Amino acid sequence: MNTTGFVKYAGALFALGLLSACGGALRQAQGDMAVAPSVATLNATYVGRRLFVNGRPVTAARLKPLPTYATIVPDRHPKSKTFEYVFNNYGSYASIFDYPKSTKEIGMIAGDGGQGCTNVAYGYGKNIFWNVGGPDQITEYKVPKAPIKTLSIPGSFPTSCAMDANGDLAVGIYDGTVSAMGGDVVIFKNASGSGTAYTTPLDEEFFDGYDNQGNLFADGFGNDGFELVELPKGSSTSEKITTSNTVEFPGSVQWDGTYLTVFDQDTSETYQYTVSGTTATLKNTVQFTGASDCAQTWIVKGLLYCGDAGNGDGEVFKYPAGGSPIATLTGAFDVPLGVVAAKK
Repeated sequence: MNTTGFVKYAGALFALGLLSACGGALRQAQGDMAVAPSVATLNATYVGRRLFVNGRPVTAARLKPLPTYATIVPDRHPKSKTFEYVFNNYGSYASIFDYPKSTKEIGMIAGDGGQGCTNVAYGYGKNIFWNVGGPDQITEYKVPKAPIKTLSIPGSFPTSCAMDANGDLAVGIYDGTVSAMGGDVVIFKNASGSGTAYTTPLDEEFFDGYDNQGNLFADGFGNDGFELVELPKGSSTSEKITTSNTVEFPGSVQWDGTYLTVFDQDTSETYQYTVSGTTATLKNTVQFTGASDCAQTWIVKGLLYCGDAGNGDGEVFKYPAGGSPIATLTGAFDVPLGVVAAKK
């Protein structure tokens, strides 16, 4: 594995651990009034190739080297049909946007963080979205922010989620320091119940996504550095997928309507693959300039949304054209780790 990115940012991260940052403006989950931001210490350290923020492993490759101070904005009772959610550090909050109507934050959901997914393989979710923010905080919301139900995984660090066309919810498990489930995926049939765990070759699972055939793919780190794995539809056994190119740091795995895509956090590129057997063949590379570390991306028709942990903001790019951002989402951010888009 190429560790240049870790060496490059190590000094800034250790300095970051000594700084005090405003943890973010929290607001009542269903309330209308903002509250003052709380003051918290942001401690960021590496343990090998893994990044920890305040003792919790995160799926970002690196962070902005200066603290971000949250802003206070009114909760606007949005009338938009389309919403974007930037999830901040685990257990903090989600920032709500209604791009392209505006690039300014229109509200928050307190207690969220981490990553999100919806009930579509790609595009805008239909009336709901999920947030994976902690062992007991795998929550389904009705757009724009009404909680519906919560699932849980005891004693683990859930990080990612994906839904197939049948409504099954897959949740990835980052790390095995708390339990023996590190690198596993847990599938909740019909997005309910206690879930069934499936072992993968991964030691640390970062992101997952279904293709249009209902096959589940996940990436992360294993014995050989970056690894991509597949749990074929109807199977209980996952297998390694060999990519025809080198991926430096795991990023979002998502079907884009034509290809299985993997984002590389180190290079700010999306790799478009066709998959046959256990081989993923690179067809195209989409480069995003101006991004520092898109910890999670979400693809809709014509656009890619980025939760940028390196720049400390949300970004919108053309897809599959790539290039520079066409918009920057501004508001209250506290380590952006995830992003998802949904509509009423």
